[in-house]
Amino acid sequence: MKFLRWINLLVAATLLSACGQTTTTSGTQEPGGLSGLFSSETSTPLPTAPVTIIPAPNAKAVVTQYLEALQNDDYETMYNLLTEESRATVTLEDFSKRWNDSLNEMSAKEIDFTIGSSLLSPYKAEVGYAVTYKTALAGDIQRNIVVRMNLENKAWKIIWEDSQILPELAGGNTLRMEYSVPARGDIYDRDGQAIVSQADSFAFGIQTDQINYELFGTLTSEFGKLCGYDPEYIKDQIESLGSGYYIPMCEGTRDEAQRLLSINPGGMVVSEYNSRYYFNTGVAPQAVGYTQLISPEQLNQYRRLGYRGDERIGQSGIEEWAEDYLAGKHGGILRIVAPDGSILSTLGQSSAEPADSVYLTIDRNLQIQAQKAIEFFRGAIVIMEVDTGRVLAMASAPDFDPNYFEPNNPNYIGLGNLINDPNTPLYNRATQGQYPLGSVFKIITMSAALESGLYLKDTPYDCQYDFTDIPGIAPRHDWTWEHCQQRLQRGLACNTSDSKPSGLLTLQEGLMRSCNPYFWHIGLDLFANWDRAGDIAKMARGFGLAAPTGIEQVPEASGQILVPTTDIDAINQAIGQGDVQVTPLQVADFIAAIANGGTLYRPQLIEKILPVEGEPLLVFKPEARGTLPLRKENLEILQEAMFMVTQNPLGTARFNIRGLQFNVAGKTGTAESGSGLSHAWFAGYTHNQDNTQKPDIAIAIIIENRGEGSDWAVPLFRAMVESYYYGSPQRYNYEKFEVDQPPYTPVP
Repeated sequence: MKFLRWINLLVAATLLSACGQTTTTSGTQEPGGLSGLFSSETSTPLPTAPVTIIPAPNAKAVVTQYLEALQNDDYETMYNLLTEESRATVTLEDFSKRWNDSLNEMSAKEIDFTIGSSLLSPYKAEVGYAVTYKTALAGDIQRNIVVRMNLENKAWKIIWEDSQILPELAGGNTLRMEYSVPARGDIYDRDGQAIVSQADSFAFGIQTDQINYELFGTLTSEFGKLCGYDPEYIKDQIESLGSGYYIPMCEGTRDEAQRLLSINPGGMVVSEYNSRYYFNTGVAPQAVGYTQLISPEQLNQYRRLGYRGDERIGQSGIEEWAEDYLAGKHGGILRIVAPDGSILSTLGQSSAEPADSVYLTIDRNLQIQAQKAIEFFRGAIVIMEVDTGRVLAMASAPDFDPNYFEPNNPNYIGLGNLINDPNTPLYNRATQGQYPLGSVFKIITMSAALESGLYLKDTPYDCQYDFTDIPGIAPRHDWTWEHCQQRLQRGLACNTSDSKPSGLLTLQEGLMRSCNPYFWHIGLDLFANWDRAGDIAKMARGFGLAAPTGIEQVPEASGQILVPTTDIDAINQAIGQGDVQVTPLQVADFIAAIANGGTLYRPQLIEKILPVEGEPLLVFKPEARGTLPLRKENLEILQEAMFMVTQNPLGTARFNIRGLQFNVAGKTGTAESGSGLSHAWFAGYTHNQDNTQKPDIAIAIIIENRGEGSDWAVPLFRAMVESYYYGSPQRYNYEKFEVDQPPYTPVP
């Protein structure tokens, strides 16, 4: 048989060889195969069958997709890459939980992998890979793992096994981390006075059915002093709730508790608890922030960073910004635990390290005085060193008591009212509040006028009641016209300096008198007559407006400065109205730059970060972020004009600055708010370093919907200057302050 098979093969090969040539009519031979058997004239090739190439599925690519999804916590994509049999044995929810819980327990911050070799057969495959879990507490955990796969519907699918997380988890074993959590670090002011610390605290409140009404005035007065409430407000709360209610007040120290208990006015409730305590019911609370339990939305993030999950973390302000310092370094031991609870092995461990302490640039006493000064308003005060960018005080009103966020505090029941307060006390008006700047903006308009070369410091303008330079619109009135109308309503003549037209003024005097018509004229002149529509906006941006200041520790708004497109836009912008939006921090920052000769510094709140042992981890360093776009001679002209505002008898701030023993310069502002009374502004600086040996400071103050800056903001500026140099205001009496009247009128 073998012999016959070889004969057949030999005959076939001979025939194929013969078919490889054809003979033409001329007797020559040509290639042509079998075509020569049918025609002596032409050759026709045999038809070629189409070939379809089906590539084999790529098992490594599937495993790569699976692990990339793992890096992104995309458990649904991972689950969809499992075999049908695997998906039948585990739900997406259980699969996701198994992976997520394991990564959380490991404190896996990052996952790296490398695909290795593969072994393929028509319907099964195995792919090896090396995975490294970079953990916060147990070091790097590296394992070599093999994934088994089946071919389903022409695609490779992964057979799910617990050992794909770690080989040690086969058989139902689990991971367990034993945590070591250090105490949270403290926060101090620049001089080391405590702002936040772990301490025994006392919660104060009022039980309305236990009030002794013979001592009712003592009760409301004492709580008013301790907690910073108006006694009338406390009285209203008691009367509105009636008998049988607990009203949370504030928290204090043991000494404060003993003093109140010794008075015992009746109805007072004092409860001791231990917690993270915010002194003075919160020093700069919007800037310092508060702590809360890790929320469900944050849990995975913090478990991967090595947190146990039940810690309190910084949720705003410095508490949030400095979380890595204040939380210390958590420690832990990662173990493999059998289903019966026995420990099988240890995968890695680390030791806890104590937290660092944070020292702020804040001057605690000055900050407390600033908070008291605007306690009964909505507004903000920012105080900065002019030569460094240190923020010495950042007050936002209304403020809040961060101790209310502590569940151990009996006053915790007041947290809901705090969060839902329509006055938004959690909102930091100093850095996030965006306001029209009003006449303080005239500093920028004057700077643009000087730099344009079209105006000199002595350029004259006749400042009358009305501005009528734009045809077709009603006359606009100077502030002196408003004062005149008020006097006329009272039956008085318009013969005082603040109620008759200012008359002929130089540019510097225009700023001193805050003459609206002069600055409307400048805005319109640059816009309409000289094709310099963007000059004022450009100058404003050069002063740092319409951009964040760069303060890192608290959120801040950018504000808004636009190039005017109409005459009305131009004149509104020239006096800080219209679409002008600024933050008090931005204003304090550019005022400091005017004071120091033109350098814009980045505002900062951190003085240093101090570990338990060793050198500071971070130390304050001034950071210049820009220079005012003013020539030296024009900056000096501006400075002179700002001193005239406070020192010249006709200056808009002079009346409430009289008798102050320190040199100050500044600018008043009254900004139309669009609702209610105007916002009162004052921004200025001191010039006393040679005499006092204390760094000069810049101060920006806004009081919302109160009226004129000269009446409301200037007195607070004076109080802050006196607090800085003397330790407390000399004329501003917080206890006798009347909300409906300006803070005080100096004695002539």
